[in-house]
Amino acid sequence: MTRLFLGVEHSLRGRPWRDRLDVEGQGRAEAMAQLYGHSELLARVLAGRGVLPEASEAFLNPSLRDLMPDPSIMQDMDAAVARLVRAVEAGETVAIFGDYDVDGACSSALLAEFLSACGLPFLLHIPDRIFEGYGPNSEAIKALAQRGATLLVTVDCGTTSHEALAEAGRQGMDVLVLDHHQAPETLPVVEALVNPNRQDDLSGLGALCATGVVFMVLVALNRALRAKGFWTDTRKAPDLLASLDLVALATVADVVPLTGLNRAFVSKGLMVMRGRGRPGLRALFDVAGADGPPRPYHLGFLIGPRINAGGRIGDAALGAKLLLIQDETEAGQIATELDRLNRERQAIEAATLAEAEGEALAALGMSEQGAVIVVGGDNWHPGVMGLVAARLKERLRRPAFSIAFTGENGTGSGRSITGVDLGRVVRAAVEAGVAIKGGGHAMAAGVSLTRSQLGDFRAFLEEKLGPDVERAKAQESLLIDAALTAGAAKPAMIEMIERAGPFGSGNPEPVFVFPAHRLVDVAEVGTGHVRLRAKAGDGSMISGIAFRIAAEPLGQALLKARGEPIHLAGTLAIDRWGGGERVQLRLLDAAIPQLHR
Repeated sequence: MTRLFLGVEHSLRGRPWRDRLDVEGQGRAEAMAQLYGHSELLARVLAGRGVLPEASEAFLNPSLRDLMPDPSIMQDMDAAVARLVRAVEAGETVAIFGDYDVDGACSSALLAEFLSACGLPFLLHIPDRIFEGYGPNSEAIKALAQRGATLLVTVDCGTTSHEALAEAGRQGMDVLVLDHHQAPETLPVVEALVNPNRQDDLSGLGALCATGVVFMVLVALNRALRAKGFWTDTRKAPDLLASLDLVALATVADVVPLTGLNRAFVSKGLMVMRGRGRPGLRALFDVAGADGPPRPYHLGFLIGPRINAGGRIGDAALGAKLLLIQDETEAGQIATELDRLNRERQAIEAATLAEAEGEALAALGMSEQGAVIVVGGDNWHPGVMGLVAARLKERLRRPAFSIAFTGENGTGSGRSITGVDLGRVVRAAVEAGVAIKGGGHAMAAGVSLTRSQLGDFRAFLEEKLGPDVERAKAQESLLIDAALTAGAAKPAMIEMIERAGPFGSGNPEPVFVFPAHRLVDVAEVGTGHVRLRAKAGDGSMISGIAFRIAAEPLGQALLKARGEPIHLAGTLAIDRWGGGERVQLRLLDAAIPQLHR
């Protein structure tokens, strides 16, 4: 375990601060700076992410050419491509069945765009979250067959949809599944199932989101069509690199690790976005008020939530439609509607969260015992259950499930902490008979159960996850990359550090500490945020914002600490509001220096 940073053993959020670099990592950082000429700060950031000195140049310039393997290494890839080639040659009508989240919208749009370039008619179906639920369903499949589809392609879903996909076969449709969710041993009987997380797939590409999987399929399909002479001077192959904006958006929004190939996808996709060539994304960036060049922060916190809003509380297909649309006026109208739905979603989420948080705190009791939070309520909107679970996880620092009940039936979502696999335990709960269906990733899962199963489900999670949660909480700490003063936090420094990005899951954003800076101004703003300004000993200043913490111990302590020196820890960003460039601290934690002398 690395040394305490500034001696902070218990921060205002009750956790130790530790140097991200151990002795070996510090040696790597020094070698990187000396041998390759990187600044000491950038070298520390790189070493803290496991980059070896000799690999630093390649890491700073991620290349698709170097990182992308032959798609055929994925199980069933060649079979899927062969069936798509037959569809293209025969001019078949293809039905695309996607999920209602950002990854589902992006993967649906990516596939539809390519099929259009091939001259194929396609039908796009995104299920309604409330009335249809997640994944393929028999009624929708029958309707697609009646509209003339002979090939069904599910994207970001389908790996566990045995009965619904069997119905597609009965309707005379062949089925391809392009997915990334964790897979059981027994798979549906389909023409091909391309999923790097199926148990017999040895590609090592399990970190891809569904849109990344679809991109790999289209690269292979493009290659096969070229070999057959399908592309000509008059029928040109689509520019798949221009579609990396969709892959980048989905990769960030689905919170898959930004390492290896994913990091290259996002890096190149952000470059595509800067060209503002996709009308739907351009309209959404504008309506969201995103400033400066696109960054992962914009995708995760401004663009993704607006696309998701359609699937949560409105028309689930709006996101995919927006990403496909070419008409500027219509793109603006859909973007405006998604923005309105997102504001409505925020209000619904806030009201539900207040009720859910009260139930969670009452269940935990004064001692806050319990490994997992499981709350449920009547008349809760199913579309915000994942968001409520995420807020409960952040607030109470343990895995959380939030479940919306209608009568006896409930559907909900869970969010986890690092080191605790929710997808695995939910699948085990289904097998144990304490849930009807469910699954997902390590960090996020969905579940359906009855009201009578709720107690058994909660007990099952406590038993199975208790040791993992205890171990994860014992290891919890805030990892610090370096200490800075306000005067050192300049836009040029941040641009230098961003060369180690894009940052996100698996490639964490650097966390910096501003030691013993005096709080000259602190106030609650917006919906529970805290804004502050802090001064270093040399008189330099930095502004900061801490989101949704005003009612928490950290927020209360900050509001009382005006005029006092305090250690501030957080990430840095360039604030371009109003046309200028100012560095802003996004506060994650703080500590009182006197307690750690």
